[in-house]
Amino acid sequence: MKLFKSLSILCFAVYVLSSCEKDKVYPVFDTWTAYDEQALLDSNQLKDNTRLRYKLIQSKVLDKNELVESIRVQLDDFSEQTYIDLAPFIYEKSIVEIQKAIDEDLLTYKHLTQWYLYRIAILEPTEEFGLNSIITINPDAVKNAEELDNTSESKTHPIYGMPILLKDNINTKGLKTTAGALALFNNIPNQDAEIVKNLKKHKAIILGKSSLSEWANFLCQGCPNGYSAVGGQTLNPYGMRNLDTGGSSSGSGASIAANYAVAAVGTETSGSILSPSSQSALVGLKPTVNKTFQEGIVPISSTLDTPGPMSKTVEDNAILYSAMFDTDQIDAQLGKGNTMNLGIIKSYMQDSLYNRSVEILRSRGANIVLLEPEQMNFSGFLQLLNGDMKIDLKSYLKNYTSDSVQVKSVKDVVDFNLKDTLLRMPYKQARLDGVVAQAFTEAELDSVRQALTTAGKSFFQPLFEEYKLNAILSINNYNAGQAAVARYPALTINMGFTTEGEPKGLTLIGQPNQEAYLLKLAKFYEEHSKFRKPPEKFSIQ
Repeated sequence: MKLFKSLSILCFAVYVLSSCEKDKVYPVFDTWTAYDEQALLDSNQLKDNTRLRYKLIQSKVLDKNELVESIRVQLDDFSEQTYIDLAPFIYEKSIVEIQKAIDEDLLTYKHLTQWYLYRIAILEPTEEFGLNSIITINPDAVKNAEELDNTSESKTHPIYGMPILLKDNINTKGLKTTAGALALFNNIPNQDAEIVKNLKKHKAIILGKSSLSEWANFLCQGCPNGYSAVGGQTLNPYGMRNLDTGGSSSGSGASIAANYAVAAVGTETSGSILSPSSQSALVGLKPTVNKTFQEGIVPISSTLDTPGPMSKTVEDNAILYSAMFDTDQIDAQLGKGNTMNLGIIKSYMQDSLYNRSVEILRSRGANIVLLEPEQMNFSGFLQLLNGDMKIDLKSYLKNYTSDSVQVKSVKDVVDFNLKDTLLRMPYKQARLDGVVAQAFTEAELDSVRQALTTAGKSFFQPLFEEYKLNAILSINNYNAGQAAVARYPALTINMGFTTEGEPKGLTLIGQPNQEAYLLKLAKFYEEHSKFRKPPEKFSIQ
């Protein structure tokens, strides 16, 4: 059932719209109560994909009434009719298109922000549409947008006034930052992460925090992607309860696919932007690791962690990237003189979508080189993550959390979870147990770190050098591990859908600090493919 067809039903179910009560200027939302999910859980136990065999869907601790109330009080002059009237200027529109509508007085930053908040409020509390992709709403989002409407200052960046969601492991002053974990449930930082400072500098609107796989997918072994004790089970809008969300930036992916914001920020250690972006038919960029921009982000590994943009289009991705990292705006056009020497992996040619994408690029001038890379030795990879997290999380808990946070180490988190295993870790905590159990010295850890970096570079660099490649083409997060340890940037973009309707991504891997090239190549591919389409269930047309 599409959204508009459902509005009349939802009018007397989860909430009451202003059109239903003529004496109301804005929606009055009824009390939310959890729905009975047992039948859904039972049916999912039959799934072949064990990551879809959920133990729960709805969070047992996140009060959707508080979430909806934080939106309701910001909708003082907004109605269902306003939502419908403004949809043509916002739904599935790019940043440039939205800014044009604002410049032509067809839209304001306030109404833009309210539109997204309203959409979240009418979808997230429902059984039919709830993705469990939002954890926190910024109570000042509309106020901040209205201030931009009323200022005489000029726009200095395209991100100006654009509502952005942040993965909930990114510190935002005055907003909860939980990493999906009950141990951080009351963590309200008093300062912004470095990338959030940059977004605010360029006047982006922080709309709220998106859900994630708890501790950025470093809690449990083999558990569903997108699960956290705080957020519940994030679902994929292209196939709720039927398709994997990818992890760990699952909420960022699902939210943008469902048009809850202009774009979102995710984080990646190994695949955590590439995977959910691919699963949600988005453009996701994992930049070259830069330790400056790790500041104020709940870590797994300072060796590998990086934040990155997730968006519907390449141009939006470039805009968000330049705002996050405070760089000159990247021109996302593939200009004359750009070479396209592209390596493709022979074993992936059996994938029809990958094969089609290669032919699109070949037919438009790309020089294609067939590669048969040797298997990489990932020995020590888990030990690196364990060792880094033991050190880096302790540092984060000491320097970046609020006084209300009682845990001071990974061991403290493990002990905290053991006090209520059903609520705090229904899938157990094998990965955190592994962190606690490992006892590497700093010298041993550094030896593993160097060996993996060498292995990763040895996997890619000879190929780049021998064939003078500009990029290597992969699928989804298939080579995320190699790119992670080599610290190479990677970008994924939708290359179509399987016969089951599951999105797949064409992933471009470049050499360090070649994000601009990857964006330009992705823009070129986007213009000649146009495979992405929004999830039909969430259509408002």
